[in-house]
Amino acid sequence: MECLASGQWWLHLRRCAECGHIGCCDNSPNQHATKHALATGHHVIASFEPGEDWFYDYRTQQFFDGPQLAPPTSHPLAQAVPGPAGNLPKDWERFLR
Repeated sequence: MECLASGQWWLHLRRCAECGHIGCCDNSPNQHATKHALATGHHVIASFEPGEDWFYDYRTQQFFDGPQLAPPTSHPLAQAVPGPAGNLPKDWERFLR
């Protein structure tokens, strides 16, 4: 959400397990998923990538299996990764954390 609003890009997307907020991962330039967790106290995220079903707790710094979340459980398969395609710099790999 924040990446799109600011014209930025992301590597992978994460979903807040509490409120559903979608933010970019910590390898993305802006780390919006972690910023959301720090700002709200919502410490558990789930992958929002197709085929991934893991959860992560920022408090314990542990991955774990969690409950089935309501759909959608990932971004559309046709969406570019990294993305969005129109905002991706040609040298995007040098910006990864």
